[in-house]
Amino acid sequence: MQSPLLPGPLLFLHRKKLMGPNLQRPENCQKRKKELDDRRHIDPQENELKYNPKYEELFAPTLGPHRPEDSKYQEVVRNTLAGYVEPAHFNSFEFESQRRTFTSYGYAVDPSISGNPDDGRRYVGDVSAAKETSGITVFETKHKPDQPPKRKRDKNDDASDIDGFQGPWAKYENEQTVMRPSEEEQHALDEILAKRQKRGKQTDDKPIEEKSLLHIKDAYDYQGRSFLHIPQDVGVNLKSPEPPEKCFMPKKLIHTWKGHNKGVSAIRWFPRSGHLMLSCSMDTKIKIWEVYNTRRCIRTYMGHKQAVRDACFDIEGKQFLSAGYDRFIKLWDTETGDCVSRFTSRKIPYCVKFHPDEDKQNLFVAGTSDKKIVCWDIRTGEIVQEYDRHLGAVNSITFIDENRRFVSTSDDKSLRVWEWDIPVDFKYIADPTMHSMPAVTLSPNKKWLACQSMDNKIVIFSALDRFKMNRKKTFTGHMVAGYACTLDFSPDMSYLVSGDADGKAYVWDWKTTKLYQKWKAHDDVCIGILWHPHETSKIATAGWDGLIKYWD
Repeated sequence: MQSPLLPGPLLFLHRKKLMGPNLQRPENCQKRKKELDDRRHIDPQENELKYNPKYEELFAPTLGPHRPEDSKYQEVVRNTLAGYVEPAHFNSFEFESQRRTFTSYGYAVDPSISGNPDDGRRYVGDVSAAKETSGITVFETKHKPDQPPKRKRDKNDDASDIDGFQGPWAKYENEQTVMRPSEEEQHALDEILAKRQKRGKQTDDKPIEEKSLLHIKDAYDYQGRSFLHIPQDVGVNLKSPEPPEKCFMPKKLIHTWKGHNKGVSAIRWFPRSGHLMLSCSMDTKIKIWEVYNTRRCIRTYMGHKQAVRDACFDIEGKQFLSAGYDRFIKLWDTETGDCVSRFTSRKIPYCVKFHPDEDKQNLFVAGTSDKKIVCWDIRTGEIVQEYDRHLGAVNSITFIDENRRFVSTSDDKSLRVWEWDIPVDFKYIADPTMHSMPAVTLSPNKKWLACQSMDNKIVIFSALDRFKMNRKKTFTGHMVAGYACTLDFSPDMSYLVSGDADGKAYVWDWKTTKLYQKWKAHDDVCIGILWHPHETSKIATAGWDGLIKYWD
């Protein structure tokens, strides 16, 4: 670049003066050119090159000012604090296998030697153990000379041999495909089976004769009305379709029904009115009680060999079903005490429910111990539908959505929603945090399902649309783990009540989930609890102490 102050010839003269007489000679200029480094230097921080450098340029030493105060440690080229690390490429599986082999056997291949492994390997660690095992890794099996030789197949891979071709279906040599016990083995097996049959319980599937016992003198009043007739002189309109406006918590015990010898397993109100109460017990008996007036035991129904698990009225209360551990479901006439018919699928029914619609009173469903929900037709006595999707015994069945659907819970810790008469669940709810829910009840406004969970909680599910769990509404404080304690709503939905394994009764506020009250109701498990549908503060509880108590 020319100086703007000096023209061309003057600039040349000016340079001559600056360079001096010795540098102007041609031989000195040649020397000077040799001393200068004409290589293109590359910045060490450069990540991209736009030309092909020569080897000398690419691997030239890094230039810069010499710092005499630096020690030899600081002069060394490094890319980490400890020194210079060269990148290496290796197989991750090989590295992991050698690491595990060193951890397990104490030796590994020397990583500093590279080359063909067949040329001989050097090991680090326990070299003697590597020689003994021929240097096998943890992913290789040791050769055991004492093992028997592998079985050989009778192969015939000749495809042209039409009759004798076996291909991949060839059997092993001396293979026995049909095994029959010898005479001695058969004799020993027969003895074992005979002993088991003697030791096992004699399961006689024949039902015993059903009978009932009337405990009151007159089955009919002076007008010819039976005890099923709804009384009108009790101070409460039992025929009213509307629930009480405001409910209150009970404060004292007003009556105790005694009659069962063993624990009560379930109690049920008479449909719509609640002027009678049905109870089934572990003493194999079912009893019906008066709720008003003298509160007598009216009739006892006897027809099960073992404990009765559940009972259910039809829509009018003229008939009811009872499910027992003797694997029978029996249909009774409430008024006369006659057993109308009996049903069995040879499995234990855990819950039984009539279809709530008036035009389907001939159908009922039962959840059984073999993971099925079975639907029977009373008229024919035959199974008309099976819902077989659960993975555990079915514990509860609850009709929802104007009886077009029903919800079932099971020991498989799931909740399934079914369309009526369609044997495939359209909604399956199972969460890792969920527990088995053996008792479920529908709220009076048909919007919520309250489920007694085995982790000592009451969880709430929406009974409409998505059936989502309401995680903000959880009722805790009681202890029910291991027991199917039932729960119920007050008619105005102000309170939620539940039994407890310690025999206590609990009352929560529905809106705030706050525990309002608890009291000792029974000496044993309080298995059943019901709020009267027409009373403002009356609750019936049933316990394993054989008592049914009425609270106000």
